[in-house]
Amino acid sequence: MSRRALLVLNPNSRNGAEADLDSGLARLEAAGIAVKTLCSQGPQETEAAIRQQHKSLDLVIVGGGDGTVSSTARVLIESQLPLAVLPLGTANDLARSLGIVDLGQAFDVIIDNHRQAIDLGVVNGHYFFNVANMGLGVKVTEAQDSDIKKRWGVFSYLRAFFIALGRAQKFRVDLTLDDKRYRMGSIQLAVGNGRYYGGGNLVAEEARINDAKLDLYCLRPRGLMELLGMALLVRNGKHHLAKRIFSASAERIEIETKPGLEIHADGEPVTETPATFKVIPAALQILVPRNSDELLSDREKDNDTDSH
Repeated sequence: MSRRALLVLNPNSRNGAEADLDSGLARLEAAGIAVKTLCSQGPQETEAAIRQQHKSLDLVIVGGGDGTVSSTARVLIESQLPLAVLPLGTANDLARSLGIVDLGQAFDVIIDNHRQAIDLGVVNGHYFFNVANMGLGVKVTEAQDSDIKKRWGVFSYLRAFFIALGRAQKFRVDLTLDDKRYRMGSIQLAVGNGRYYGGGNLVAEEARINDAKLDLYCLRPRGLMELLGMALLVRNGKHHLAKRIFSASAERIEIETKPGLEIHADGEPVTETPATFKVIPAALQILVPRNSDELLSDREKDNDTDSH
């Protein structure tokens, strides 16, 4: 049975993938999927197109980086259309969280049409798929630009990390995790809905984008050498092994900082502290590989529910 899809492309995120993109679109057409393409200049144009066409669509495909995909979350919830992702950005952390490793596999997933519900994070009314940062993570984002990303690719995040270390500032943070309260010093605080962020870092070792919870870690102020020594633990989501890292999970998180801090979600500035984070379980239907190791299976989700 034929399907109708709108492909939203970020013209700045194609990463030299034109040939692979064209061959993939030809595969979709051969599989009976009629695709309209929108080279969008921004979120407003994308939202307007989806709202206008949603009754005649079966699927929205977004090609770009995580910021591009994240900007469609609100309108996809409103229209109740399923999402497919073409990883055309630098980090493609949402694709990683779904178990999609490259563009060719992404087209396989669209043709196969296997869907699974995933969660969304919300911070002060702004939706996000992967992770929201404040502190050092924001400095990492600010140390990058589109030219550096194109030249360095995913290694641009490592370069930006070392630049950001020299700009990191201490702040005080008051946390409320569901009904538990904490107070501590920090240079970096991250709240994750998904599994990956920042070019393949794990927000928590056990995190999944369909586990109905948020994962938080708070990096306490330390000297440069100690921070570098903890880098591999942070990269692999093993925060519980480092004494100077506080980590926890919750469904609702409230954060106050002194001074107030800018918050970036999925690599884009969205709001400031104080902030309230929530998770919306099973918020969107998304096309994923069958039996992806990066996602909880229905059986695992049932077992997790029973354990609570």
